[in-house]
Amino acid sequence: MVKSTRIIPAKEHVYLEGPKPRIYELGFAFEVLWQFIKGFRTLHFVGPCITVFGSARFKEDHPYYKAAVQMGKAIADLGFTTMTGGGPGIMEAANRGAYENGGTSVGVNIKLPFEQHINPYVHKSITINYFFIRKVLLVKYSYAFIIMPGGFGTMDEYFETLTLVQTKTINDFPIVLFGKEYFQPLMDYCAYMVEQGTISPEDMNLVLVTDDINEAVQHIQQYVQKNFTVTERRSISWLFEKR
Repeated sequence: MVKSTRIIPAKEHVYLEGPKPRIYELGFAFEVLWQFIKGFRTLHFVGPCITVFGSARFKEDHPYYKAAVQMGKAIADLGFTTMTGGGPGIMEAANRGAYENGGTSVGVNIKLPFEQHINPYVHKSITINYFFIRKVLLVKYSYAFIIMPGGFGTMDEYFETLTLVQTKTINDFPIVLFGKEYFQPLMDYCAYMVEQGTISPEDMNLVLVTDDINEAVQHIQQYVQKNFTVTERRSISWLFEKR
């Protein structure tokens, strides 16, 4: 009888070893808690935000980069803080549009071995170790979400935000997909989901697809004016939040 053999990739043992020691898990839990507290302290006073998601790979001469600059400027004109993932590409462009036009610009950066570094167009930023914490912070302080063309990370952020709105885990905040040509195949697939019964027809109404910055801003503005009243309130920095 011949025994079968299997070569285990060098890193596979990490996934096969099962639960970590309890002290390790406790340390991880405290690290996550501390990351959240750092995020809350940094962002508590940034004001109501609009989050812009998009690719880190577009350069300054790309049409989507230029559009994101104008989007950041429009958000500033609307009186909101522009929040992004803090990196290059679309994130940098949106931050830049706000930063250079009198708006407030913040970034929630992620620690990665490549592609990601904090861009110079933020008034306030924080670097997070874990994607799930970063996504919570990007959603927590925002009243609307603008998704510009991007890759896996952008799609992850888009669908998680859309799921939160669809399930009413957060309010029905406006979601804008900017770039009709880029996103049309995605919308076609969403229409196929409707046909297959995996989403409801009304779920298609949760998203505005546009190439027009003014249309995007008006869509957001109408929602905010209808559903919210901006009031001044005193806040105490009991966690020594950074103003």
